[in-house]
Amino acid sequence: MKNLNLALKAAELNYIQVTTAVSTAILGVSYPPSQGKFSDDVSSIMKSITAFLAAHESPLLVNVYPYFSYINNQKDIPLAYALFNSKQVVVKDGQLGYKNIFDAITDAVYSALEIAGGASVEIVVSESGWPSKGNGNIATIQNAQIYNNNLIIHVSGKTGTPKRPGKNIETYVFAIFNENLKPLGTEQNFGLYNPDMTEVYHVEFPN
Repeated sequence: MKNLNLALKAAELNYIQVTTAVSTAILGVSYPPSQGKFSDDVSSIMKSITAFLAAHESPLLVNVYPYFSYINNQKDIPLAYALFNSKQVVVKDGQLGYKNIFDAITDAVYSALEIAGGASVEIVVSESGWPSKGNGNIATIQNAQIYNNNLIIHVSGKTGTPKRPGKNIETYVFAIFNENLKPLGTEQNFGLYNPDMTEVYHVEFPN
């Protein structure tokens, strides 16, 4: 990242931001969100990355997948909480209340960044989605359609997260197409479209 940044400066392309993308596996603690911190295995490198991002006012790209959180802990995570369908606060964290796990995961990363010295670093959600097939009655077209439409509504509004309210959350939906060269199961079925350009299901994007 440092070398790339120097190369961009040498080419007089200073306006291009340098960052990196991470999964939420970097978190050693994610619950409650206010106690989020990087795992011991990655804390030193994440501290270095955080310092770089803060110094250059660049965001951290984070892949946020409530689907994986849900399938790995169905006992404690309600499906409605994962799909943005909960009307009530599910997780109370001090003065903050969480109605969806997307916000909880994002805020756990914000907490980890603060501990690492990056309170000013913003998060861009570089991937989020829900598979439409490959895992029984969890990975279904209906659930995928609900998740992605609710995700788009949520991040398009200026609600932000409980920890960082009042702003849009720059977010990218994964993925455009189903991918038949990936391993069998859910990995092939995150797409909004089939390879022949027909919709797997419809989503509404704001104008």
